[in-house]
Amino acid sequence: MSHPVGPRAVLRSVAFLAAGALAVPALSGCGSDDQAGKPLAGQDIAPAARADIADGGTLRWAVDAVPETLNAFQSDADATTTKVAQAVLPSMFRLDSNGRTEMNTAYLESAKVVKTEPRQVVLYKLNQQAVWSDGREIGAADFAAQWRALNGKDSGYWTARNAGYDRIERIERGKNDLEVRVTFARPYADWRSLFSPLYPKEVMGTPDSFNDGARRKLKVTAGPFAVKKIDRKNDRITLARSSRWWGEPAKLSEIELRAVPREDRVKALTEGRVDLAEIDPAAARTVGLAGPEGDIAAEKKWEKEQKEQKERQKKEGEGEGGGQKGAPGQPPPRVLTKEEKALRGYEVRKSLEPAYTQLAMNGADGPLADERVRRAVARALDRKELAKLVLKPLDLPAVPVGSHLALSGQAAYADNSGAIGDQNPAEAQALLADAGWVPGAGPKGKGEKAAGAEGKKGEKGEKGEKGESSASEEPSEGGDDGTYIVGQDDKAGDAGDDGDGKQYAGDRLTQGGAPGAYAPKGTAAPAGAPAGPLAKDGKPLTLRFVVPSGKGAETLRAVADRIARMLDRVGIRTETKKVSDDSYFKDHVASGEYDLALYSWPTSAFPATDARPIYAKPVPAADGSLNVEQNYTRVGTDQVDQLFDQAISTLKEGETKSLIRKADARIWASAGSIPLYQRPQLVAAKRGLANVGAFGFETPLYEDIGFLKRGERGKSGE
Repeated sequence: MSHPVGPRAVLRSVAFLAAGALAVPALSGCGSDDQAGKPLAGQDIAPAARADIADGGTLRWAVDAVPETLNAFQSDADATTTKVAQAVLPSMFRLDSNGRTEMNTAYLESAKVVKTEPRQVVLYKLNQQAVWSDGREIGAADFAAQWRALNGKDSGYWTARNAGYDRIERIERGKNDLEVRVTFARPYADWRSLFSPLYPKEVMGTPDSFNDGARRKLKVTAGPFAVKKIDRKNDRITLARSSRWWGEPAKLSEIELRAVPREDRVKALTEGRVDLAEIDPAAARTVGLAGPEGDIAAEKKWEKEQKEQKERQKKEGEGEGGGQKGAPGQPPPRVLTKEEKALRGYEVRKSLEPAYTQLAMNGADGPLADERVRRAVARALDRKELAKLVLKPLDLPAVPVGSHLALSGQAAYADNSGAIGDQNPAEAQALLADAGWVPGAGPKGKGEKAAGAEGKKGEKGEKGEKGESSASEEPSEGGDDGTYIVGQDDKAGDAGDDGDGKQYAGDRLTQGGAPGAYAPKGTAAPAGAPAGPLAKDGKPLTLRFVVPSGKGAETLRAVADRIARMLDRVGIRTETKKVSDDSYFKDHVASGEYDLALYSWPTSAFPATDARPIYAKPVPAADGSLNVEQNYTRVGTDQVDQLFDQAISTLKEGETKSLIRKADARIWASAGSIPLYQRPQLVAAKRGLANVGAFGFETPLYEDIGFLKRGERGKSGE
């Protein structure tokens, strides 16, 4: 499953996979921006002034697939749909490097709320130069057509969602053609989320043009680029510099979006078929070691060997020796493989994605339906250790995420994890005891069903599934297909520091570095030792941990295994169930056939709108089924719903932010999901390619992307 990170309109429509206190404390107003902090990692895009960038050239950019639709408001829009829309269509607002909205001056002179009573009115004043590629001015007719298509009143439009547009009462021309007046029937705090992107009335005007007309082509555009060609036979889309663009002209002549599977991207880079590609940690290591990073590693290795050689010679009474090759005392020249020579022209640009990985707990039934058990799971987790496991090998900030609704730097961010508390095995065990789970159960016997979701389908499963007890599975060098958790293990587990300052070999505590040594009789068990199994009403406490079985998910399985060991120490047993990648989300997470799972959500600048479906309390549908929207943990409360409703309906930004933070604290307290860490963003870029790479939060400026002039490439270190 590829990244379903689409435009804001469908941002929360699908989760993408990675690789994922007994009382709520008093909640303050959270009115200060100080809690938001700064992004944990800055963007890495090789910034350059436009004067230093050559005019022309084609950027070959690897993407997951040629999209099924170019209409960003349809359910099958994907990340490539977003790239195209950002390059060729208007957006009234864009995101800055902190993940906050800023007015897009290419299209707007101003946009603000001009009335709040009796109705909220927003007045947009358009840039007088803003025109569609056919020469027509962008105006009220385009805004009105998009509103009618997306407000949910006409079922003929196959829209992904209508949030925000359903609150608009009317749209009309202002004092002149450059003014658009939008009147809301109900107050809407996230009004800046609307009309980004904005499609021409030719697309939005009728159900037929909306449903089919923009799926395969976009005849009318209004951006620095236009859609030149969609070549599905060769899996590529070509965007060409627009001659009707009124802003700074695009530096590149063309951007060619080429579909390249993630597992083939190192090969594509080696063969020189792409200039830019998002890659996984294993590929990043391959690319990095081909460049200066590899030279440094080789030099350090040589220095270590020389030191060891001198120590041996000293012990044997021999004279001082120098290097065996090259000048005395100097490392020999590094011999590059053919692949390394080809990759020498690329560098890895890295940051953190505007997305986080969470541990999801299915609270529909089984042991996790009890809030105390979910809280016990949360109190058993060392989130700092898990963040370190994934991010430290990549030299990225290993800081646990403190919010479900925003990331550090975004306006709504505040670390509300105190509502559940830090890792505390004793508290976890007390919560389990309070829930009736007591010591005394032996290992689950053959054929005996676990007390968790395992009993729902038994051991049947589809092809590619198998149930097995928790066992260590460390990745070789990371490895990820871009779909699941990205990162790599730090090799702790077989022998090494397990994050609590103690040394372990497998699951056994070692003393004095001697694996297998035992403490004297009567010595208290170490904090990291597994607790005895627990049972309730004769059933053992065993949770099914569903993980994908694909080659690219080694790290996700390693993170799941590390979590399983943490749970084992408080008496919670886990059973790892590997399922095929294709069925992991659809047949297990979305359908509720799991107890524990890891997957990621992108964050949004508009959490009051975008996050509500994820945390809304499930309600019975007319047919008797449970309507969970996108709340795949099935955990929700009336309080959280009310806080979201209040946040979306106030026009005081400070109050909206405070309500969002309160909602997040309540979500933490209910312990349906536990945020772990922000996902890494790794991009291989051709040296000399400027203003592109790991963008972090910020919306790219496509017109500024390009190749440095030859003289400037030397200055940049190429």
